[in-house]
Amino acid sequence: MQRNVKSLSGFTIGATDGEIGKVQDFYFDDQTWTIRYLVVKTGGWLSGRKVLLSPLALQQPDWENQVISVNLSKQQVQDSPDIDTEKTVSRQHEIELYSHYAWPYYGTAGTGFYGGIGMSGMVDSRVPFEEAITEQSMETEGGDPHLRSTNEIRGYHIHASDGKIGEVDDFVLDTETWTIDYLIVDTGNWFPGKKVILSPEWIKQVKWEDTAVYVDLPIDAVKHSPEYHAEIPLQDTYKEKLHHYYGKTIKNHQNFI
Repeated sequence: MQRNVKSLSGFTIGATDGEIGKVQDFYFDDQTWTIRYLVVKTGGWLSGRKVLLSPLALQQPDWENQVISVNLSKQQVQDSPDIDTEKTVSRQHEIELYSHYAWPYYGTAGTGFYGGIGMSGMVDSRVPFEEAITEQSMETEGGDPHLRSTNEIRGYHIHASDGKIGEVDDFVLDTETWTIDYLIVDTGNWFPGKKVILSPEWIKQVKWEDTAVYVDLPIDAVKHSPEYHAEIPLQDTYKEKLHHYYGKTIKNHQNFI
């Protein structure tokens, strides 16, 4: 099922023995565009501390009541490593987190980084944690440079090959595989009243330091792409039309470069 990330903000996270807190943000891998963690702000029982939970821990969401259950107890969450979510999360912190919850590391049982029941579609092509960590990189490099916040990316400018076309407004998330399928682009200051969606596969480059996303397409191509309406669930026919449009447009555009 596909959901907008904004619509999941504020969902209650329920442990096996009570409420943990509310979803506040999502951290994703900027190479695979896969959600690595939900940032959950706990209630008064844990003094409002923010905790990171992997999609591995999630059960089937209760969409009607806006509740996502996890296969964890409140005590497990309370005893988890205290990670400052306002700073870059280091690989060492991730190792500690995965060890605490006994989540499988990358490559376990051939299922990819996340592994686990119901998460077989989640594949991270990057190297295992253990191979990526060195004594120097843990402290001097400031953490995992590929871990990004969805809240942080909102507002990034989208640049076509010949100028700006909009800003990142939200994301379309697949809640079965926990991958980001599309970026929702608000073209309000350029093409008033229209929103479009772009797949990460159509992105040429992201300059994180400049808060800018670049696509190798002209403004006109994005302007005339199929319009996106957040209130209408994405249908296969729409996605097929969208991918056909951009596939054809990208091919035609490249012929003139």
